Amino acid sequence: MHHREIYARVGEWLGKRGGESYSILDLGCGNARFLAPCLKKHPPGMYVGVDLSGAALEEAREHLDGLLHVALRQEEMVEALEKSKAKFEVIFSCYALHHLDFATKGKFIHLCLPRLAPGGALLLVDVVREEGETREAYLARYLELMRRDWTEVPKDELEEACAHVQAHDFPETEAALREMGKKAGFAGMERLARFGPHQVWEFRKGD
Repeated sequence: MHHREIYARVGEWLGKRGGESYSILDLGCGNARFLAPCLKKHPPGMYVGVDLSGAALEEAREHLDGLLHVALRQEEMVEALEKSKAKFEVIFSCYALHHLDFATKGKFIHLCLPRLAPGGALLLVDVVREEGETREAYLARYLELMRRDWTEVPKDELEEACAHVQAHDFPETEAALREMGKKAGFAGMERLARFGPHQVWEFRKGD
């Protein structure tokens, strides 16, 4: 899923803050093992990680060891946004949004804007459908990619992963993501990197 290439871009993006202290809210953080090296290279003033899995959060605590001011919360990410009153310079979410239905994706992006400080940004990593491509066509293409390229994954684990994708993945198109950002009131949306369907997006809040 191009984690190495994607997190190289994420690290570069964080590095462009020029040493400025920033707070980051990580929604659907999982065990944070890919983001943790980026954060240790460009340390935030505050990191808040949100995930439904208590086991993943325990692993995240280990991966984030050494960072100051870390808070981990076992919550559903949309509910966490609804309850939060804090503001962050960065909201980050990786491979989580596509699990939501269309309306809830729009709600998620809408709720992110007031949780961002002026000039802040939502940095989104997710899978994206081609324009005009149905979910069924996307799934056929993605499952073919998995079965062709995931050669080091044991067959039973690969088929389990394929079943998960088929049941739970609901990616949107670039146009749909841009429209969600526009309706939410973001000042600009930009795709920062693309590795097939795996993409990195920045949604910028105005100053």
